[in-house]
Amino acid sequence: MSGETDLIKLYSGRILELAADIPHNARLEDAQVSVKKRSPLCGSTVTVDLTMKDGKVADFGQDVKACALGQAAASVVGGAIIGRTPEEIQAARDALRAMLKEDGPTPPAPFDGLEVLRPAAAYKNRHASIMLALDAASQAVEEARDSQSA
Repeated sequence: MSGETDLIKLYSGRILELAADIPHNARLEDAQVSVKKRSPLCGSTVTVDLTMKDGKVADFGQDVKACALGQAAASVVGGAIIGRTPEEIQAARDALRAMLKEDGPTPPAPFDGLEVLRPAAAYKNRHASIMLALDAASQAVEEARDSQSA
């Protein structure tokens, strides 16, 4: 019973608030790049559309079909990603992974809102869903950068 109680506590009020209000939660019609990521364990998916200008994310949209934890992560990402460089997005992704897997530091601002997901570190089966938005955004900015330099 204790494990079930701990899981219920994991879905804190703040996580549920984030999950209920995801910024840029619509696909872009004129995206430069689109990337869809899926968690094979739980079936959650996040599709990210973005456009880059002057080496930074200029426009962003996402379609999130994930658990509350994946939705909360996508909410933080959606609120922070406009104006960010590929390096900043990849640093946030790497920091989130380290925070979940190794009790690493909180991702750097403006992605520091991901700290709310630190309690999920104990639930390895939730990590992939939490990582979806930043994994997709990281791949998308790389593809956009590659297409601009080609």
